[in-house]
Amino acid sequence: MKIAVEGCMHGELDNVYKTLKHLEETQNIKIDLLLCCGDFQAVRNEQDLKSMNVPPKFRSMNSFWKYYSGLEVAPYPTIFIGGNHEASNYLWEMYYGGWAAPNIYFLGVAGVIKFGNVRIGGLSGIYNARHYKSGHFERPPYDQSTIRSVYHVREYDVHKLIQIEEPIDIFLSHDWPVRITDCGDWRELVRQKPFFKQEIEEGRLGSKAASQLLGKLKPQYWFSAHLHCKFAALVQHGEGGPLTKFLALDKCLPQRDFLQIVEIESEAGPYEIQYDEEWLAITRRFNSIFPLTPKGADFRGVNLEMDDCRQWVRSRLQQRGCKPFEFVKTAPCYDPSQSNFHGSFAGCHWNPQTESLLQFLDLPYLLDKNPESTDLSPYPSRSIGRGPVDYDSEDIPIDDLEDDDLSNVQDVETEL
Repeated sequence: MKIAVEGCMHGELDNVYKTLKHLEETQNIKIDLLLCCGDFQAVRNEQDLKSMNVPPKFRSMNSFWKYYSGLEVAPYPTIFIGGNHEASNYLWEMYYGGWAAPNIYFLGVAGVIKFGNVRIGGLSGIYNARHYKSGHFERPPYDQSTIRSVYHVREYDVHKLIQIEEPIDIFLSHDWPVRITDCGDWRELVRQKPFFKQEIEEGRLGSKAASQLLGKLKPQYWFSAHLHCKFAALVQHGEGGPLTKFLALDKCLPQRDFLQIVEIESEAGPYEIQYDEEWLAITRRFNSIFPLTPKGADFRGVNLEMDDCRQWVRSRLQQRGCKPFEFVKTAPCYDPSQSNFHGSFAGCHWNPQTESLLQFLDLPYLLDKNPESTDLSPYPSRSIGRGPVDYDSEDIPIDDLEDDDLSNVQDVETEL
């Protein structure tokens, strides 16, 4: 199986797909899957731009809307995670994962799926210690604080991933695991990016949560993006233990290292995206403590014995099949002939895919609960309008590494 891995997409789907087509034609290969390591920017319309932490002068529709509308169809199965420049309102609808557009699958805030017999996991967002222990309290429309905190990694999602026992072949994170630079040519990295030096020396460059998952899951491959440079590392898990090949990639720009083709042993195709039994069981087990306020999850009392839950999920999958629920549009699509759309904010949509998955798992739909609400009804009313949102004109750094501007980041020529 040949898998293309891309760094930060930044909405440049047309250019990435054209590059893959060119590679197929010039190298006489067939690419089976595209993975994207965040900043995908699944922007459906101009309203979605208001939920993306990007200064107004950098807001652009780019090309995802074509695939959402059906004007274009992704020529390769595409799987992506979220970064720190996303249409967070849309990704929140698919917290558990789902089709963002036909043939384009979002792994969720945290998730595991199968593509053929290759098991792929991922964690969306970036690490920030201030919000790591918090719950998912942010709701659209976001203010100047929550538009940034909404993409910060939460302990709850990491804890769910830590429960995974079966081998993971590929794992995706947007930011790098902290100390991953110890396992690669960090001197060359610093030579190219001298402003990384202090963070590397102090052990601050990267995500502590991702590092914890790397040590627990020990996947064959780990791919990241975020820092807009290419960097490779080889992680040895204990003496004589398994190896993880790590690769970070750049964003889609000319003359930049934003793409890598990796060949992985697998069963013969055809290949398709399927739900993962173990992950669905973990999701079902932990959903009762899903933290939806600033207060974090209380993991005490959660039964970690998964056999009965897995058997229940297995039975359901045998009855229905393992294919994800079908894509459904939940918002109007951008029309370039009618720019500057000023329609009303529709609030938090119930995505039919999410609703169907939760009903399949016999779980309540909680995503549009107000963090301050005392309503414990498992199925509140749909599409709660929350009024307009105001934005100030202050520019936020385009590549928010918690206020570090990486607009001049160059590429690194390290190979995997």
